[in-house]
Amino acid sequence: VQLQASGGGLVQAGGSLRLSCTSSKRTGSNNGMGWFRQAPGKEREFVAAISWRGSSTSYADSVKGRFTISRDNAKSTVYLQMNSLNVEDTANYICAQNRWSGADSDSLRYAYWGRGTQVTVSS
Repeated sequence: VQLQASGGGLVQAGGSLRLSCTSSKRTGSNNGMGWFRQAPGKEREFVAAISWRGSSTSYADSVKGRFTISRDNAKSTVYLQMNSLNVEDTANYICAQNRWSGADSDSLRYAYWGRGTQVTVSS
């Protein structure tokens, strides 16, 4: 499985970006999907996840109310809509495919990882 993330870039604080992650394998094959991020000098952290049917989602407290995860299984694509961005959101955003079907925050439950897309928020 190969995961290709896109949509990152440079945005001013308060702005929005929409990230996409396309899988080489049908995302409808019972796998949950997640977004994680890693800033320079920091550990990778959970951002958001969605169950394989899209009926369940979970978010890190730091992004609740600002980020929305969604998926289109027909297109094998997962999205992360990011609004009200702030400087602390600057990081490399990485999508991952869960071994199972849930919207899990635990990175150990994820089997496949993409290379990520860089998001930089300027003040």
